[in-house]
Amino acid sequence: MKIENIQASRYRVPVTIPLRDKPRFIDVVLTCVETDTGLRGYSVTDVYGPALTATINEEIAPYLRGANPLETEKIWQDLYTKFNIRCLTGLWSSVASMIDIALWDIKGKHFGEPVFRLLGGAHDRAQAYITFGMGEYSREELVEVAKMLVAQGHTRLKMVVAIQNATNLREDAARVKAVREAVGDGIELMVDANYLFSLPQAVELCKLIEPYNISFFEEPVYGNDFRLLRDLRRKTTIPIAAGQQFGHLWQHRELIVEEAVDIAQPNVCFVGGFTEAVKVANLARAFNKQIANGGTWPFHNVHLQAGMVNGTKVEFHLVFWRLCEVIFKEGPKPENGWVTPFERPGLGLEPNFELLEQYRIK
Repeated sequence: MKIENIQASRYRVPVTIPLRDKPRFIDVVLTCVETDTGLRGYSVTDVYGPALTATINEEIAPYLRGANPLETEKIWQDLYTKFNIRCLTGLWSSVASMIDIALWDIKGKHFGEPVFRLLGGAHDRAQAYITFGMGEYSREELVEVAKMLVAQGHTRLKMVVAIQNATNLREDAARVKAVREAVGDGIELMVDANYLFSLPQAVELCKLIEPYNISFFEEPVYGNDFRLLRDLRRKTTIPIAAGQQFGHLWQHRELIVEEAVDIAQPNVCFVGGFTEAVKVANLARAFNKQIANGGTWPFHNVHLQAGMVNGTKVEFHLVFWRLCEVIFKEGPKPENGWVTPFERPGLGLEPNFELLEQYRIK
């Protein structure tokens, strides 16, 4: 079996969230890797649209034509050697992720097994949490959406902090308090600052919200600086999670070896695909740490979390969960705090090309 063609295409997809009628438009890139046997593998991302599409179509596609798609480790290393001589991240890591995920999709279809089982099949399901707490919501709206999700059976929730440009810690704490009181103690609650706090701000907010039983604080400080994360971790009882957009194993190594995180967060769509994410998971396991999915694309990351023995949580961000439901005809759904990956070969996902065509960027 050989790679015959690779094609990346761009789309601008409308998505709505609860309590808001006006849609957001998310630019995505969908990549298809096709083999000479007719098998196709698909992957998707939401970053570097024009540059990523051009790189895949103009450089990666001709380079990989004729390669064996089952040799995922070899192809990953070949791409690294050819296109990433100085070990950069960003665009290259996203390109590598797109290719690698599509190849694992093909590998699963070739062997008639879902990707999570090829990765190890450690679990038949993973914990699912819903990211609902957008900064644009008022405190009252946060409570309304949280209650709605709990009524639907969801038991794990995450909300954004560092609102108002990270200048109002008291309001951040009040929002966390309001949600905790609204959903009760039986619901798992997490917070995410998206890199926006200084160390003193993060320390202060941790002190304010520690009474509300926070499962983890995701990416609390500037740039995921491992020194700041390490210092924060020593000053709070709240577990620290980070790394969702890190593009290399060695970046996660810094977080783990320097004792800066309790939970590593490799995202297969940014770290370099399943091939690199598995290495991060095994590194974390060597230090007796769990991994969890932070960020986008739950339909893909569920395979990593279910496949690895230290896998735990999959994030269903309301925006990107809905985006996945538009892009793909069907995907695994979170129910009562859990999500079960499909038993279908590969990723088990089929793009909805008929719907997507109206959103194509030409």
